[in-house]
Amino acid sequence: MLYTQATIITVNPTRDIISDGALLVRGQTIAAIGKTSDLLTQYPDEPITALPNRIIIPGLINTHMHTAQTLIRGTADDLELVSWLCERIWPLQGNFTAEDGYAAARLSIAEMLLSGTTCFLESMFADRYGFEGLCRAVDESGARGCLGKIVMDGGTYGGDEKWAMHSGLIEDRETSLMGAVRMHEKWDGKADGRIKVWFGARTPGGVSESLYKEMAHLSRTKNIPITMHCAEAPADTVFFASKDHTAMSYCSSVNLLGPQTVLVHMVHLTAPDISALAETGTHVVHCPTSNSKLASGISPTPALLAAGVNVSLGTDGAPCNNTCDLLQEMKLAGILHKVSTMDPTSVPAEMVLELATINGAKALGLEGSIGSLEVGKKADFAVIDMRAVHLQPWHSAVSAVVYTATGRDVEMVIVDGKEVVKGGKLVTMDEEAVWKEAARRSKEVVERAGLTGKVGARWPVV
Repeated sequence: MLYTQATIITVNPTRDIISDGALLVRGQTIAAIGKTSDLLTQYPDEPITALPNRIIIPGLINTHMHTAQTLIRGTADDLELVSWLCERIWPLQGNFTAEDGYAAARLSIAEMLLSGTTCFLESMFADRYGFEGLCRAVDESGARGCLGKIVMDGGTYGGDEKWAMHSGLIEDRETSLMGAVRMHEKWDGKADGRIKVWFGARTPGGVSESLYKEMAHLSRTKNIPITMHCAEAPADTVFFASKDHTAMSYCSSVNLLGPQTVLVHMVHLTAPDISALAETGTHVVHCPTSNSKLASGISPTPALLAAGVNVSLGTDGAPCNNTCDLLQEMKLAGILHKVSTMDPTSVPAEMVLELATINGAKALGLEGSIGSLEVGKKADFAVIDMRAVHLQPWHSAVSAVVYTATGRDVEMVIVDGKEVVKGGKLVTMDEEAVWKEAARRSKEVVERAGLTGKVGARWPVV
């Protein structure tokens, strides 16, 4: 298929933007890219999809996502992090069934695809949610998923006994670490290579140092990457200090730093921490909406980028963001650091788009196949329809994508050369069936957790 007449933001090494551009897809890959007139001449017999007044971008890459949590969207608004976790999120998630986990995964993936995300990193899917259901959901949807299976052997946050997990979520080494290894053996590389299985370690304080070290050893010997929340909240700093460490000196002590590790949030960092990240090639995920809503703080993203750390972008879960729309996340990422540094040139739109595309691909070890639109790479891209009052006029395609468009403006999404969204509608899933089942199951989870009277409106509903 030849997609023609669009403005194409390639994010290639020279960052070319092609006006009146065309892109040829053959099988799963991009076979040619250039001016529409040139490709029409070279491939006169190719079927054509004309896309005037559209912008084509590489498929967005969401490097921090809790697929289970989309089922409990809006159940924990306006709470600080530890209350949010201990009083709402963990009790709710501790009452999930595997069927709930599958429904939640389908809802999350549907929302991400519809808003232009083609690849995501699930941070730590618990055993009780049914990891194989998550894999099936990725396979059926046509999305690309790096799936973190939770690794843990402790049930507290930051090592503090008063911040205890719901008993239904606590796992031991055999269930979590060895379960992740078994899932890697069974599912890694499935769905035509679209599924990758990762270790999804709990935050320090929820994993013993011996288990971290064992996981790190398995990561290197079995080539299983690691993702982990780290240095998110002030409580994390207190934990590290109790061990006579900073965030990164602690991670180094348990062998977590390196190019196969993706650390999430990274708000409370010292200058030596940033240097350690750069020196070891460890990746960082920035989640500005979650950090803002939970009042965790502001990640030193400009300093990380200036030091040469690879930073990517994540939405986090729906209870601390309320959307899985990475386009909306991009806008906040571009604005937040302007005011935090009092420098409007800090983290410009072009840099933000890199966070959401090629930097995400680097974090996942997939920059050779996704993250930019280049010949030979996977045909993963999204088409934004600019034929709307709220999107016109525009002068810079990158500015329009980062600061103006939202997921609702995505018209078409291609993953592995296949159209998974067309005309703004899902092709691979029954959208209505997905949201109806999710809505029903969400109410059931809230009831089982005994939280029906606590998660609704604060104002009277008459």
